[in-house]
Amino acid sequence: MTGVIDVVNANRQPMGIDEGYWQAFMQRDGRRDGDFVVAVTSTGIYCKPSCPSRRPKRENVAFYELPEAAEQAGFRACKRCRPQDVAANDPQVAMVRDACHYIDEALDADCQGPPSLAEVARQVGRSPHHFQRTFKRYMGISPRDYADAQRLDKLKQGLRDGNGVADALYGAGYGSSSRVYERAPGQLGMTPATFARGGKGAVIGYTLTDCALGRLLVAATETGVCMVSLGDDDAYLLSELENDYPAATLVRDEIVLDQWVKALIACIDGEEPHPDLPLDVRGTAFQWRVWQELMAIPGGETRTYKQIAERIGKPKAARAVGRACATNPVSLTIPCHRAIREDGSLSGYRWGLERKQALLDTESTAADKA
Repeated sequence: MTGVIDVVNANRQPMGIDEGYWQAFMQRDGRRDGDFVVAVTSTGIYCKPSCPSRRPKRENVAFYELPEAAEQAGFRACKRCRPQDVAANDPQVAMVRDACHYIDEALDADCQGPPSLAEVARQVGRSPHHFQRTFKRYMGISPRDYADAQRLDKLKQGLRDGNGVADALYGAGYGSSSRVYERAPGQLGMTPATFARGGKGAVIGYTLTDCALGRLLVAATETGVCMVSLGDDDAYLLSELENDYPAATLVRDEIVLDQWVKALIACIDGEEPHPDLPLDVRGTAFQWRVWQELMAIPGGETRTYKQIAERIGKPKAARAVGRACATNPVSLTIPCHRAIREDGSLSGYRWGLERKQALLDTESTAADKA
């Protein structure tokens, strides 16, 4: 069992455990608090089973054994029921949570980077081999991966708080900036300096134009494309950009973006299989793993959410994969339209299922002619 226990009939998972979790959640059974948390893919929030909030649809729910596992998948704790404050009932789960807390405290305390596997294992009273195996079974990632993700979050927070890049890097425990800048496109979504300017002072150029699927909005920073959106109404598309970058300065700029716009339109028309553009987007470590897997799907082909989950090493995280697709800010460049349900039907495309079907039809036709 990995960190996510997800499931819904569409994923064809065994009903036993899932049905028990679902019933406990529907009954607001406080006795199950500490056994699992409930993540709602439509809101990005996770709760404890007894949370008094309104119940979502079954297809929008996934279950995790640990709050930390839900957060690694990109969900945020409910402010109403505070699920992260509930003690674990299972000793193994409690041990993993203690390890997570120890790693978090170590990162906060000395700015020297994450503790070693041996150090954390000793802290929780386990051998390194047993600890690593148990941690990965419940969290779905290794202790090192967890520490790296937490350290990256700490770096992001330091940059958001207005600290200089050097101070934020040091405060997050990075001894050298070179590794951060090398890994930034895949982890941070942009360089630390660009991320730090994501609020006040950031300048984002954008353009709106016609395409075969309606209107196309393309926006970019000095580093790369940060939004590609499809729709029918310019005001709505622009409002999406403003909501994502509320403190940035938006400047209409058709000239600078012209080359990238042409590449995206060629993709829409089936002339190019994939627009290979520089990206400047933000995402969690889990989201980036999903997005990178989507970019590896050849034009004219599709993968199910379950297949993508299996490819990234989290076979039961199909729902979390679906949410990562839904939060993709750059249509076409990260081709989330190539992700489909287990039965081959379409779902979950933020720019409309008709556009998703049109893209797949165009790509299939182009692949047949190649």
